[in-house]
Amino acid sequence: MSIEKDSGGIGTKARAVGLAALRGLGLALVTLPGAVVGLVLALVSLALVPLGIGLITTPWVLTGVRVLADWRRVLAAQWGGVRIPSAYRPVAKDANPWTRTFGMLRDPATWRDLRWLPVDMTAGFVTALSAAVVVLYPLEGLAVAAGLWRPLSSSGGYWYGFVRVADQSSALAAGALGLALLALAPLAPRLLSVHFRLTRAVLGAGQGELAERVRVLTESRRDAVDTSAAELRRIERDLHDGAQARLVAMGMDLGTIEVLLDKDPEQAKKLLAQARQSSVDALTELRDLVRGIHPPVLAERGLGDAVRALALRMPVPTEVNVDLPVRADAPVESAAYFAVSEALTNAVKHAGADRIWIDLHHVREREG
Repeated sequence: MSIEKDSGGIGTKARAVGLAALRGLGLALVTLPGAVVGLVLALVSLALVPLGIGLITTPWVLTGVRVLADWRRVLAAQWGGVRIPSAYRPVAKDANPWTRTFGMLRDPATWRDLRWLPVDMTAGFVTALSAAVVVLYPLEGLAVAAGLWRPLSSSGGYWYGFVRVADQSSALAAGALGLALLALAPLAPRLLSVHFRLTRAVLGAGQGELAERVRVLTESRRDAVDTSAAELRRIERDLHDGAQARLVAMGMDLGTIEVLLDKDPEQAKKLLAQARQSSVDALTELRDLVRGIHPPVLAERGLGDAVRALALRMPVPTEVNVDLPVRADAPVESAAYFAVSEALTNAVKHAGADRIWIDLHHVREREG
């Protein structure tokens, strides 16, 4: 039983070593040309940016580099158990070439990719090839001893390591050397793991950048919560001061109408008309309140036009300057809209402003 377990364990290890060698060889064959082509294209494209040509080519080249890096991330997870998170900043698909190019260039992950290319074509290539060499080179020595030396030495001599193979005896010496080198074969999986760990060291985000992103996300979430709380308070205040007050008044009018209906029909008719008008006003205020919760213009035309619509309803002159190249996500637009709405309300009610200026623009995220 123990012999069977030992043989099974040896077979499993041998398969793992052989698989690591083949994977290392495949990586080496792809790593060097892929990294060289990617780096050359990236450098040429960046050099052409001042001429305008690079604005067209750079997004495509950098996207190709990202595809290559993401493919290596997948292999690192599947072949080496090394997870390398992909943390690219999103770029709007409908953005113009200028915005798309410089949006990608402002992303720290882009520069990590570009730093990774020369590392991959040198140290990455060596570590991947080493995983194959420690297995395949000893096997070559054994093949030479088995008779491969004849066609190899027919062209004037063949060197295997430090052994010059010219006849059967020297071929056996080469085989002995190959057998000795075969002791290094179990290092193949480790060398492949070193390759992927090296990749993670270059492509992985640093702790400082991760900490900065966590801080920014925490602040954004806190601001969103504060904005939501302020919006809930506004809705409660508007309901209390507007529709609720009108509905209470309408209820009182209906009670009075009930009393006057037999005694003073004319007065009852006047109060009935007043109650009807109160119901119309309450319904209008409720509709305005619903539009304020999520106005249709915000969903249909974006933040800029929604704020302009707010400005048109202001009792004081309000100028709006919008510089937003692309639309933000719906939660971001909603939070910004309600923040502007609250600021405008405060400016009119509490600051006594006689003129208001609104400037909407996008502040680029700071690099980590």
